[in-house]
Amino acid sequence: MSLGQSRLVRQPPLRALEVFEVAARHGNFTTAGREIGITPSAVSRQVSDLEATIRVRLFTRRGARLILTSAGRRLAERLTRALGDARAAVTELTALEGVVTLSMLPSVAAKWFAPRLARFVAAHPDIDLRIGASRHLVDFTSEGIDAAIRYGTGPWPGLVARRLAGEIVRPVCTPAYRRDHGIETPADLTRATLLYGDIAETWPAWFAAAGCDLRPPAGPRLEDDTALLQAALDSQGVALGRSLLVAEDLSSGRLVAPFETGLAAQLSYWFVRPEAKEPSRALRAVEAWIAAEFETAGSVSKDIQGG
Repeated sequence: MSLGQSRLVRQPPLRALEVFEVAARHGNFTTAGREIGITPSAVSRQVSDLEATIRVRLFTRRGARLILTSAGRRLAERLTRALGDARAAVTELTALEGVVTLSMLPSVAAKWFAPRLARFVAAHPDIDLRIGASRHLVDFTSEGIDAAIRYGTGPWPGLVARRLAGEIVRPVCTPAYRRDHGIETPADLTRATLLYGDIAETWPAWFAAAGCDLRPPAGPRLEDDTALLQAALDSQGVALGRSLLVAEDLSSGRLVAPFETGLAAQLSYWFVRPEAKEPSRALRAVEAWIAAEFETAGSVSKDIQGG
């Protein structure tokens, strides 16, 4: 029986509909649970309860992958529109009260923004800033996001994009790791554990830039920069650190950059917001503060010398 047919059913709770919409959008319980802050099993249970309540099958499950049925697709499309409208309405209201929701990569949130949180609060005590840390490209309307700090080539269709800064990528490690492994020349890195990330700038490219005709040894790969830099901070090896993310650790002495040779990052940081929506006064203030902080951070990171 289709969704459009008239029959008496018990209405499902709104929470179950919201969880289903997120699961439908991602096609995966784990990713959906990460977005809304519940476990994959809780997502699965909510979806199963929803299917039982309305007596309609919404997904075909193929391992971890979820395939929408025709009925599930129709319901998901309507829910996405409805929830998007509701979130947009809430965003418009809260924007008047000084609430700004900002999305950024987890690594940027942890390594760049968090150390500056007190400065922001001191400068703008009237703004309720809410940070969402996520690796996926957000849907501003459906997710209720006002703006984002993106790391890419820019610009993007439908978005106002302001370039914040580029950066330099160079090897970083703890002073103890450098001392214990006798890292004085690029060739010494062949005796070290090299930590690999998912950025475009690679160890082979850095060795070539350093004029070292050696094949870099294999090493563990960490897809998230937060984990990569934490491994370096734990003296697990040498990482290629992005200058803006390692500036605080370098200035404090927790990390050192043994060599001046660096690679110019192919990607840049951008402040982006929806083109179709007029920014609130609070959002303009957040954008101006972030742009100024990136400018200052870029200048500081250029001045920090390894050693």
